[in-house]
Parts: sequence; C-alpha cells; structure tokens
Amino acid sequence: MVIDLSDKTALVTGAGSGIGRASALEFARQGASVVIADIDTESAEETAQLASARGARSLVIRCDVADGSDVAAMVNKAVSELGGLDYAHNNAGTEGNLESSRGTLETSEEEWDRLMGINLKGIWMCMRAEIPHMLEAGSGAIVNSGSISSLVGSTAGFVAYSASKSGILGLTRSAALEFAENNIRINAVCPGYIETPLWQKYIDEDQSVRETISHRQPIGRLGTAEEVAKAVVWLCSDAASLITGVALPLDGGFTAQ
Repeated sequence: MVIDLSDKTALVTGAGSGIGRASALEFARQGASVVIADIDTESAEETAQLASARGARSLVIRCDVADGSDVAAMVNKAVSELGGLDYAHNNAGTEGNLESSRGTLETSEEEWDRLMGINLKGIWMCMRAEIPHMLEAGSGAIVNSGSISSLVGSTAGFVAYSASKSGILGLTRSAALEFAENNIRINAVCPGYIETPLWQKYIDEDQSVRETISHRQPIGRLGTAEEVAKAVVWLCSDAASLITGVALPLDGGFTAQ
C-alpha cells in the first residue's frame, strides 16, 4: 500500500527523539512537510537534518506543551510558515522520575500535577490549538500518544503516569465524537515496550533488562519506534478514513494476555 502525503503538513510534538523522531521521519518519508516540535531544540534540529536528508521540508519549533501560550504560538507559526495543518501527532510526554516514582499514597501533588500537565493537559492544549485550523480547512487527522498504561493498570509506583495516560483515551474518544461530522479524525496509539532512549538507558546499565521486558510481550521482543511511527502515519492517511475514536495497542500482544 502506497501512502502519498505530498502537499500535506504534519506537526509532531516530542519530535527530538524516540517515537516522536521516528514519526516525524516517517511523515517526511511519505512526502509531507513536517513541523518538528520539542522542548530540546538541539535534538529537534538533529531530527530536522534527518528529515531534510529524506527530501522533506521541515520547520523546527521549540515548545513546552505544558505552556498554553507556547502551544498556541507553535501551531500558529506552523500554519503561517507552512501554509496549513493537515495532521498532528501529539506525542510529547514524560514518564516522570522512574527512579523515585511513587504509588497512590506516596505520590506528591507536585509530581501528580507535573505529569497531568504534560501528558494530559498538554495534549488537550495541542488539540485546542490544532482543531480550529483543521475546521477551517474542512478536514484533518490527529493521533495522540497514549500507552499500554492507558489500557491496563500499572505496577505500583506509576499511578500518576497511568492516570495521565488513561485520561488521554477519554479525551481522544470525546473529541473524536465531537468533530466526526467535521471530517476530523482523532485516534490514539498505545505503545507497549518500545526500544527508545528511555529503555536503552536501563538496558545499558543492566543487559538482563532487555530479556525481562522482551518476554512481557508475547512476540518476544521490544517494539521499535519506527513500527509505532508507521501506525501513526497510517492512521493519519486516507487508508484509515473510516477510523476515529480508536485506541490502537502497539504492544506485541501484551494487552491480549
């Protein structure tokens, strides 16, 4: 199946590394112009160089998705400089401090608010800024990054992260219904254990970590950021024109157990 996104513009947040970078590069590979947004401009510039090597037009924008004014400025600049907004992958998020994560009784208000502000409120603010431009254009597609923690309970110590990622599904489904008649499709992807810089850090420290987390997924391996990116771009494309309000697990069978 050929996906041709020529003359289209895609915005990806958290595009400086991992799944966000892979998503931006997959949009570029399929011919789209790409807005590469990240709080780390150096990493975003590296992604832009890789996109340019694929022949894509790109625009780097520094954005803190927890800051509403930053988000509004990001989307307005993207539309102004690239002429519109067809697709958005709202991917920026945080796992919190994994070394000192806390359970239900130990999580501080500060940590709770920080994760909700980035992971959940951040996606809402991105959609709030993106959708008006899609309404004006008469169509659009948005993919929000959830997690397998959106679908199943997390182990003790990840309560705030799990709650924030679960909230993304309610937000995605409600917005999908709200804007379905406007030809704007809104879906979520829910990655499982994916080989990203986050997990690589722990694998480098202890090689047994790879085997442990690989066996949690029935396919017996970690997923790749590129596999997630292909699903994101497919959901945005016309090949998925009937799909909206869906939470797509990308977890090698983890949630089927």
